[in-house]
Amino acid sequence: MLQQFGFTQYESQVYTSLITINKALDPTAIVKRSGVPRTKVYEVLKNLVEKGIVLEATVEKKRQYTALPMEAMIEKLKANFDANIEELKKIEVAEMEIDDRVWTLKENQSIASVMKELTDEATKSIFISAWSDDLQHYLSVLEAKEEAGMDVVVHAIGEVQTRIKKVSTLIPNQSHETLERSRILIVDEKEMVFAGMEEGSWQAIRTQSPPLVKFFTEFFYHDVALTKITQRYQNIVMQDEDIKDMLLKLRY
Repeated sequence: MLQQFGFTQYESQVYTSLITINKALDPTAIVKRSGVPRTKVYEVLKNLVEKGIVLEATVEKKRQYTALPMEAMIEKLKANFDANIEELKKIEVAEMEIDDRVWTLKENQSIASVMKELTDEATKSIFISAWSDDLQHYLSVLEAKEEAGMDVVVHAIGEVQTRIKKVSTLIPNQSHETLERSRILIVDEKEMVFAGMEEGSWQAIRTQSPPLVKFFTEFFYHDVALTKITQRYQNIVMQDEDIKDMLLKLRY
């Protein structure tokens, strides 16, 4: 139960054995309830007492233990987490020169967090392409950035409600067989993230490499331009089977 908060497996087992019974236990009883070896239980109890999540008493020369109440435990974990975050914020990150390496990143939440951080830090421009449900996580920041005078351009796949002026919208239909979920973020025309699905999992690249940033900026406007052209002249281009076939093979 507590391992995800940085406690060991034995510590988690001992705390669970104490919090799930409404009375104090001695080490022998804790061994039976927790499954922690007798050779380890005293060390584990000592650590938990020092961490303030197990209370200790001596009754008739025998040590007894009880768990910190669950509500108090939750408050303690929250306070510790907040304190750690504040300490993390104090770390001074050195300003880096242009890093032209291409970094790979996996896991959807990690990718979203990096994109959110870059969006927050943008000072001049933001170009972003994503599906409408993904865009919802960034709209408030994007709208604030535009109101502050920044150049914000959005390419949305699916309907999106926003005050942003420069928005192109592609409404997918059943003809878009090859359309895949993806994201492009270009910040200040100097750093970009491109994310897509591979074998059912999100993967991304992030770089400040000028040639790649330029390439993906052009790729972004390629999507925007084709979306606008297709929408404006849909009745014409979709009647030409060759053009229609090529358009529907594109990622945009």
